[in-house]
Amino acid sequence: MNTDDLVDMLARRAEPVPRHALRDRLLVAVAIGLPLAVLLVALLLGLRHDLAEGLRHPVLWVKFAVPLAVALAAGASLRRLASPGVPVGRTWWIGAGAVLALWVVAALQWAGLSPTERAVALWGSSWRECPFNIAVVSLPLLAAVLAMLRGPAAPTRPRRAGAAAGLLAGGMGTMAYALHCPESGLAFVAVWYVLGVVIVAAAGAALGPRLFRW
Repeated sequence: MNTDDLVDMLARRAEPVPRHALRDRLLVAVAIGLPLAVLLVALLLGLRHDLAEGLRHPVLWVKFAVPLAVALAAGASLRRLASPGVPVGRTWWIGAGAVLALWVVAALQWAGLSPTERAVALWGSSWRECPFNIAVVSLPLLAAVLAMLRGPAAPTRPRRAGAAAGLLAGGMGTMAYALHCPESGLAFVAVWYVLGVVIVAAAGAALGPRLFRW
């Protein structure tokens, strides 16, 4: 068999990938993984007893808004990373800007506190378990995103694609974890929430080269 025959044989059954296949698969992954993450929070950690009251305070909305911005930016970047030859662009600036804004506001708030209040705002009562709880509840999302990408995705930068998948999963998982977390200090959120998302991103980066082999 010569080269032309081989190419013809391989291309005979080739079909174009639907234009929005990656986007649709990511939406399915989130639709599956996010409820599982919320269920894990409810079963393993328990929801905040004052959740209704907490929704009246801006800190809880910050806990939702910043991770959501990170997840949206990661999802947009992941769609590009999953397609060979497509530049990532500047979509990741959305997530980076949200985190930077959180750090600035948290630092300003922290600077105006007394030494005792600073300790409470930074460490809270759950800093030891917070990042790891975020990582655990994000696992269903990470698994769903990676599983959905293995079909149509063909990333030439698998480690970066895996890290983007981890940021997407970590951002969504952090939103689920916020339904449990009673901490009210922005410094706590700026440090320990971000660390939790970084752990999930690192896990995704480690898995990317193994799962997205050509």
